[in-house]
Order: sequence, then C-alpha cells, then structure tokens
Amino acid sequence: MNRIHYLFNTKQDRVLSIYFTAGFPKLEDTIPVMEAIQAGGADIIEIGIPYSDPIADGPTIQDSNMIALENGMSMKKLFEQLKGFRAKVHLPVVLMGYLNPIMQFGMEEFCKKCKEVGVDGLIVPDLPMQQYLDEYKSLFDSYGLVNTFLISPQTSEKRIREIDENTDGFIYMVSSHSITGAKADISEEQIAYFERVKAMNLKNPRLIGFGISDAQTFTTASKYSNGAIIGSAFIKTVKNSQNLNQDIQDYIQSVIS
Repeated sequence: MNRIHYLFNTKQDRVLSIYFTAGFPKLEDTIPVMEAIQAGGADIIEIGIPYSDPIADGPTIQDSNMIALENGMSMKKLFEQLKGFRAKVHLPVVLMGYLNPIMQFGMEEFCKKCKEVGVDGLIVPDLPMQQYLDEYKSLFDSYGLVNTFLISPQTSEKRIREIDENTDGFIYMVSSHSITGAKADISEEQIAYFERVKAMNLKNPRLIGFGISDAQTFTTASKYSNGAIIGSAFIKTVKNSQNLNQDIQDYIQSVIS
C-alpha cells in the first residue's frame, strides 16, 4: 500500500505535512532536514524541487528556491541525494515541482526515479487536470505515484468534485487566493470556505495550506480538514537556524503539542 494511503487509513485528523526546499539552506541539507522533520513528529514530508519561477509561492519560498539553485541543486542532484533515504525515513514523501523542469528532465524518467528512491506522491501545481488525465495518469499509476491537486476559495463545486473524483490521495486546500506565506490568523471568510468544502463530504482527505504557521492556525485548520501543510514558516525556521536538527524538532513540537 502507498504510504500516503496507509497514513490516512490510520490517522484521520491533525495530519501535519511539512514543506521544505531541497538543497536549502545548504546543498547537502536535504536528508538531514528530512530526518529532523520525522524526528519532530510530522506525518508527511513535502520536498520542493527548486525552480527559477515558482509562481504559487511567496517571497520566503521563492528566496529558498533561489538559494538552493545557487547552491547547485538540480533534479539530478536531488535524486542522487534521495538514493537510500528509505533506510532512515519511513514517512510518506511527496515531491512538489513545476511542470517545466519535470518535462525537461523527462516525465517518464522522473516517475521512474521517484519509484526507485521511494517517493510516494507528487504535487505539480501547474499541471492541468485534462493533461494529467490524457497524458500522465496511467504513467503515475504505473509507478505507484499518488497525484495531488490544489483547490482554492475560487474553485467551483463542480471543479472540486471533478478533482475529488480524479484524486487518489489527498486534496490540497489552498486557504486563500494568494501566494504562500505565513499569516497571523485565519479569517471568517476562510472558515466559511473550509466549512463549505467540508460539507461536500468528499471521498479524499483534505489538507489546508498557505498561511498555516503555528499551533493556533494548525489547530483551526484541523477542525475543518484532516490537517495542514506548513511551508513558509518552516522555511524561516530553517533559514534562521543555528542548530538545524534541534530547531526543526522544536518547531514541529511547538505546532503539534
């Protein structure tokens, strides 16, 4: 069974996914960061593949992308780093990347490498649903990769149901119509959106992302979904860290405790 499916079969609430950028803050930090995320008590590791034009991301993640690329991170380097990581990391691992660099690497080669190293799923924010269904779904399925689509407050009910029908993992609920970035709190407008989607009784679990940063926002998001994704706030913790392993564990514990 795919690790993502197993996770949601065994844990239905307060699921925490942590996003970080591969090769940040230093090129060889990818595996140490993964190990610290696991030790801290998170449930899913989401690895961002650095890209020069990350359209959905705010300044914090954009900055981490630039630093990682300057450090020498590439798709080839990432798969080299991930070789053998399953000896130490048992959590579900999702790669988040944009379509252009994946296409340049070669979609089938990319899927093959994901399976070889032990990646469980993909998030490709700019992959159109129809293109996925027509060209890539059978490929993803053949390599055992769960694909995740994003929805936002602007996504129609018809579209959400279509995404739910064609998803076999979890749905990424973007909390607001904006780029990524930690916010102080969650608005009434956002809660109305969370309640609307919750009332749809979708078949797939849902994780809320964008603006989740601490115990309060994580707990609020978890009331209306199966859990949440933290990215920008975690990247800031990593960037300012003097002791990567300890600071990561302390941060995650502060969110889930």
